[in-house]
Amino acid sequence: MKVKMPAEVCFSLPDWVEDYLASCKKIARTDEERMSLVIQAARRNILEKSGGPFAAAVFESHSGRLVALGVNRVIPENLSMLHAEIVAFSLAQHRLGNYDLGAKDLPGHELVTSTEPCAMCLGATCWSGVSRVVTASSDQDARSMGFDEGPKPGNWQKELEQRGIEVRTGVLRDEALAVLKAYRQAGGVIYNSRDGLRAHKPL
Repeated sequence: MKVKMPAEVCFSLPDWVEDYLASCKKIARTDEERMSLVIQAARRNILEKSGGPFAAAVFESHSGRLVALGVNRVIPENLSMLHAEIVAFSLAQHRLGNYDLGAKDLPGHELVTSTEPCAMCLGATCWSGVSRVVTASSDQDARSMGFDEGPKPGNWQKELEQRGIEVRTGVLRDEALAVLKAYRQAGGVIYNSRDGLRAHKPL
């Protein structure tokens, strides 16, 4: 029997995102304003049962203009790569028509994410072209919920800074941590690659 290989892979944001974005300010001047928008999206994602308790967004650094919002879509789309950061990068790059968000003809861009990036998203950040990363809840917060964040270097901030990417952590951490706890308390699936896999300590 001949098996036909898929010619393309597509994914989509949940239906509620359009209405959510319509209710948000499109210009967020401060880190706290940008993070609040992201954390509320993460909360909505679990309330709507449309993915995991994570969200991320790409903003123009200087103007604060929202370029793209991503939420975790791993389980609904059956794609392990669809962490919120990957979704946000993909949508931003597609919208701008450039794989490099730091291209000379573009304004500077930054990633704002509700949780510090896992090993996969850390790698994606290095090649995304963003010049700044802002995070809320910590790597250890995610691991304490049971998520496997992968073999990420303990000094990941320094790794990014050596590439010219500024890092700020802990912005509205308590609010983001509350979303993680709400997801676990509601019985949300901890979708590591193997049942019973426990999170590991960073290298």
